[in-house]
Amino acid sequence: MKMIPKLSVAMLWMSLLVFATGCETPHSGNPLFSDLLTADPCALVHNDTLYLFTGSDEIPQGQDGFLMKKWYVFSTTDMVNWTRHGSKLAVEDFKWAAANAFAGHVVENHGKFWWYAPLVHKSVKVHEGFAIGVAVADHPAGPYHDAIGEPIITDTTANSIPLNIDPAVYVDDDKQVYFFWGSWGQVRMAKMKDNMMELDGPVVDVPGLTNFFEAPFIHKRNGIYYFTYSAGYPSRIEYAISKSILGPWEYKGVINDTIPNSPTNHQAIVTFKGNDYFIYHTAGLPDGGPFRRSVCIDKLEYDENGLIKPVVRTTKGVPMIR
Repeated sequence: MKMIPKLSVAMLWMSLLVFATGCETPHSGNPLFSDLLTADPCALVHNDTLYLFTGSDEIPQGQDGFLMKKWYVFSTTDMVNWTRHGSKLAVEDFKWAAANAFAGHVVENHGKFWWYAPLVHKSVKVHEGFAIGVAVADHPAGPYHDAIGEPIITDTTANSIPLNIDPAVYVDDDKQVYFFWGSWGQVRMAKMKDNMMELDGPVVDVPGLTNFFEAPFIHKRNGIYYFTYSAGYPSRIEYAISKSILGPWEYKGVINDTIPNSPTNHQAIVTFKGNDYFIYHTAGLPDGGPFRRSVCIDKLEYDENGLIKPVVRTTKGVPMIR
């Protein structure tokens, strides 16, 4: 009687296991949510839970233009099962704001959660009238409230830009806080005071970001800063790297190409339970479109030199983790 090779036994066992369970590892699926239009993602990890923050597209199908009044919070511990915490921040929560809950950014510091939000100001308008404020909460799922009752950035801020949107706040290892924002090909940065509510010095240009359009985002890995951003229009996500958050930045290429039926492209990058994720939006639902977008998640991978590999967009999404 012949002996069956060990590898064949292992393969047979795995086949029987898959047959017995009747399914493979569950995946998140993309888009993540089919009954709610979500866009402009941001994410953070707190207490072994990933929290996802999104904007919300509300324009009726067949109409054009961004209609965005509120932001949502979701959370997961396994990347497949999501808890919906509902809308935790809206235009009406900022008494100085009139409209347009565009792409925000949430960061943890001092045991609190700071949600930086761009909105059209009710009265301050030199260019497009956008200003950036901040809400704060004791828990990532809220409740949030306007931390200072007025914006941090407006059209009248020295060296601000015509369209003050897309904030990205980064707390560095030495606890210094940096405030980035930008659109229409211009990006700015300023240091922040430790209180997370005030600038600490001048607003300066961020040079050297090839093709920059909007959506700045900073993350750090193995001592290298990665500056990802939306490039061109229709937009791709491109990136640059540096050994300092102050630059100079070295351009490294495209990681997420243009999206069918969505000229905008907005990213978040997060590490959760040892896995790296790229979070973005598409117009992937049957009734989706340029102003009706949906958040998706796929793997983010690096090569042996620490450079980011192009993202492979899928409808399957990412596998369940424990």
